[in-house]
Amino acid sequence: MTKRISIAALVVGLMSFGPPAQAQVDPGAYLAARSAAGVRDYAPAAEFYEQALVEDPQNVALLESAAVSFVALGDFERAAIFADRLREAGISSQVGAAITVSVNAVNGNWDTILDADPLGVSPLFDALARAWALVGTGQMTDALTAFDAVADTDGMRSYGLLHKAYALATVGDYEGALAILANPGDGTSAFSPRAAIAQAQILSQLDRNDDAAAALTDVFGATLDPGIVDMQRRLAAGETLGYDVVTSAAEGLGEVAFMIGSLLAGEARDDYILQYARMAQFMAPDNVDAAMLTAALLQEMRRYDLAGEAFATVPTDDPAYPSAELGRIDSLRLSGRDEAAIEVAQALARAHPDLPFVQSRLGDVLRDNDQLDAAHDAYTRAIDLYPQDDPNLWIVYYSRAVVSFDSDDWPAAEADFRAALELEPNRPEVLNYLGYSLVERGEKLDEALDMIERAVEGRPDSGAIIDSLGWVYFTLGRYEEAVAPLETAAALEATDPIVNDHLGDAYWAVGRKREARFQWQRALSFDPDEALASRIRAKLADGLDAVRAAEGQPPITLADDPTQ
Repeated sequence: MTKRISIAALVVGLMSFGPPAQAQVDPGAYLAARSAAGVRDYAPAAEFYEQALVEDPQNVALLESAAVSFVALGDFERAAIFADRLREAGISSQVGAAITVSVNAVNGNWDTILDADPLGVSPLFDALARAWALVGTGQMTDALTAFDAVADTDGMRSYGLLHKAYALATVGDYEGALAILANPGDGTSAFSPRAAIAQAQILSQLDRNDDAAAALTDVFGATLDPGIVDMQRRLAAGETLGYDVVTSAAEGLGEVAFMIGSLLAGEARDDYILQYARMAQFMAPDNVDAAMLTAALLQEMRRYDLAGEAFATVPTDDPAYPSAELGRIDSLRLSGRDEAAIEVAQALARAHPDLPFVQSRLGDVLRDNDQLDAAHDAYTRAIDLYPQDDPNLWIVYYSRAVVSFDSDDWPAAEADFRAALELEPNRPEVLNYLGYSLVERGEKLDEALDMIERAVEGRPDSGAIIDSLGWVYFTLGRYEEAVAPLETAAALEATDPIVNDHLGDAYWAVGRKREARFQWQRALSFDPDEALASRIRAKLADGLDAVRAAEGQPPITLADDPTQ
């Protein structure tokens, strides 16, 4: 049995960095840098590390930390300054080596890479970097031998074969590349979706469009990915696809960095993966997947401005552009820049009026900003564009239903909720929203109870849905049954004013008046809207029966318990 070696073991270099050791420097700058780096706020971290280095310019921990921060920002020009200082001081630094190799690759200094012994980044990266450096110097025979040596190394077979195929394709040997990509042998799990795209492009270059289309279908199936859809369309039209996955040695080394970053998902922290993603962007600026990976990582780190900048690097004519713009919209929304998000979403919808998911996202942005009529129109356009069997259609019906509900158009809301349920009969969120709305309206209560019970069955840990179950029991006059689910809901949604208010009403109904008042006080402390707050204050002053009587509702007969 072949011993399995994890990707982490092969790229342990960049993963080995932890927080820098305490430095004998200006404590203000040092602590500010550490604080900023701790929350991945790389721009101030880089600035403060530079300030700290003024007093201790040879401090290795600070030099490496500054370099890491500038790489995270995508600023390799400034990162290289610190990498050079580490090298000139004779310091062995993995991050410094990674920066130096990346800069040399972009500048075509392949001999410098070959002369370095060792490169000092990581076993896998170093081995593939040397092979690509040989490609860069035109020593193709030696390069292929080097790729074979990587493939013969324990744990690296698939990576060596994949990059050998890419290298062959860069020099136009499509038959040789295809022989590897179509029959990769053992270790095929490392052959990424980008490898499948390369295979399809190469097949098309060899006048085998039908085989190219079949290869894409085998890997991606009936995907909605716009890039794959565009490739399939062009293949069906008889167009020859250009080969552009890896077209140079620098792009090849960038592909190595991207491959490692992708493989590290789930095995390393996001900030480590970001180092490789930024290297990939730097060495292969046309690698849209690297830009998308960088942006996704930064968004996960809540560095929304940097994420938006990364999304914005995707060219407008690239099939991934709409997806990148949707990512940028999310970054703008998450950073509180709602007006900018609306502007980008509207521009994208104008540029791509035929894409239903773009119209749907525009609806989301508008709905979140209470532009309900415009949101309704956007959702309607999306519904008209989606095929009736599209798996996302129910979401748009549901979203439009919420807009209609918030616009006090109950007939339209109910119709869309039911349309969503026709497509997805057991969606807990739809069952709950419609069921709860029916309860609040006092309509079709038996059906509402059935819906909410099904919603709880589908999502038993949702406090909001369990609250709905308790509240329908309350509305049906089943007060004793209402208490337990409402207590569970209040435990799960401890700071929700509506849930706490509901539990207070249930306690009152079963005679537990002291506990009812406590829950109403809790609900009032969680900043309910003014209408609910006013009603709670009235209940605290006069009791639930008096409030219900004032509202024209029948009184609740209290349990006879003199201890309450």
